[in-house]
Amino acid sequence: MLQLMITPLCASMVILLIHAYFGLHVIQREVIFVDLALAQIAALGGTVAFLLGSQPGSASAYVWSFGFTLLGALIFSWTRLEDSPVPQEALIGITYVVASAAVILVSSFTAEGAEHLQETLTGSLIWVTWPTVFKIAALYAAVGLFHFFLRRKFLAISFHPEQERHIHLWDFIFYATFGIVITAAVQIAGVLMVFSSLVIPAVVAFFYVRTFRAAILVAFATGTVAVFLGLAVSFSMDLTTGPVIVCAFGFVLLVALLFRKRFGVVLKEGDRRGLTVRGFEI
Repeated sequence: MLQLMITPLCASMVILLIHAYFGLHVIQREVIFVDLALAQIAALGGTVAFLLGSQPGSASAYVWSFGFTLLGALIFSWTRLEDSPVPQEALIGITYVVASAAVILVSSFTAEGAEHLQETLTGSLIWVTWPTVFKIAALYAAVGLFHFFLRRKFLAISFHPEQERHIHLWDFIFYATFGIVITAAVQIAGVLMVFSSLVIPAVVAFFYVRTFRAAILVAFATGTVAVFLGLAVSFSMDLTTGPVIVCAFGFVLLVALLFRKRFGVVLKEGDRRGLTVRGFEI
């Protein structure tokens, strides 16, 4: 059993490593469903590619998925309006619903539509291969290095947007690189696990620490526990891997909530919600 677990475990850890970072940005920005919306947009692009004859996981499917995600990045970067009477989260939610409906409609035109629809939600993590893991690891390493070298800009637009002059341009760059990560992850892990691995570890980190550097460590540790637990239960009980890992993330969050008031962060009157970044350093 251990041999069968190694490949999906490594794939999950590669995904988690960069999702822990992006998740903190998402929670700090209070655009919780932007990753779910981008994941669904990527799934829509993959569904269109599937309808046109591309195989899931192929280069052409990735190009279609990323093309759609890039369009989503453009929408989200230009709808960040401080003077808007409607919060951006509402527009993100609308985008998610429309993309979800479009995936269902496009899937209905294919004979394997139901199976493809399920795969977009739960992924095919159990069947991931080592070449795919290495490709994703290389892609994520490139995105990670890009964000590390430009960390001051990316931290500024999430934590102190009032200090950034070209906010829409940097927002687009942020969402475009985020889209690269999302597009690759959706093809193997599915929309549900992508959302869970981004948001739940970050939420736990916000419950227990106040600095960005510490939050990355807590988020990665939390996600690691959930992934190991989910894979162990999935293989021991012969259950579908993706949904079990998502449930494991939910279980870890529940445990974190139970101990938050005793060991976590409790805001006092006048405290500002969110993390602090010292000198824009990671």
